[in-house]
Amino acid sequence: MKVAIAGAGAVGRSIARELLRGGHRVMLLERQLDHIDPAAIPDAVWVHADACELSLLENADLETYEVVIAATGDDKTNLVHSLLAKTEFGVRRVVARVNDPRNEWLFDESWGVDVAVSTPRLLASLVEEAVSVGDLVRLMTLRQGQANLVEITLPADTRLAGKPVRTLVMPRDTALVTILRGGRVIVPQPDDPFEGEDELLFVTSVEAEEDLRLTLATHGIRP
Repeated sequence: MKVAIAGAGAVGRSIARELLRGGHRVMLLERQLDHIDPAAIPDAVWVHADACELSLLENADLETYEVVIAATGDDKTNLVHSLLAKTEFGVRRVVARVNDPRNEWLFDESWGVDVAVSTPRLLASLVEEAVSVGDLVRLMTLRQGQANLVEITLPADTRLAGKPVRTLVMPRDTALVTILRGGRVIVPQPDDPFEGEDELLFVTSVEAEEDLRLTLATHGIRP
């Protein structure tokens, strides 16, 4: 894919390196001249441009990119860049960094954002995930807030141990997508058995999340 990243600070550069390792083509847009360092990531295209300046984005051919990532350290800039990318250039997928969790409610489709990533919230979720056996933890919001990626770690003495995946009847608009077991990533099949300390990853609609909690509670897992 062709991916444009607004913001060539530490976050933007890290994302660029990962994408380049994955074989994607990357453009870095940066407003501050002292942040432009092509030698640091020679395989990326570096452009000196304000991410909120329409004419400069036109010169950078932003409409030819499939994904835009607004990764600056300023939420206002990320919102404006996302809106321009979606409405003026028709970019198919827009991912935006949320610096201040208090602004997270703004990062939705009305501002052109497909996926909002809040680093503080994600880190907090990962901490909760690490310490909260038996609790349903929201890891990420998907599709402009229409769905969530949630996780639960089964207790060692779970009632589900040895029972097949089909035992867990999912609420509507909910799917068990992965079981993490030790170092393994398991794509669950109906006859696969659960084990204690399995980490279960679900994608669920916002409306169905509470139903999922209740379903897990019926199997002795506290909601």
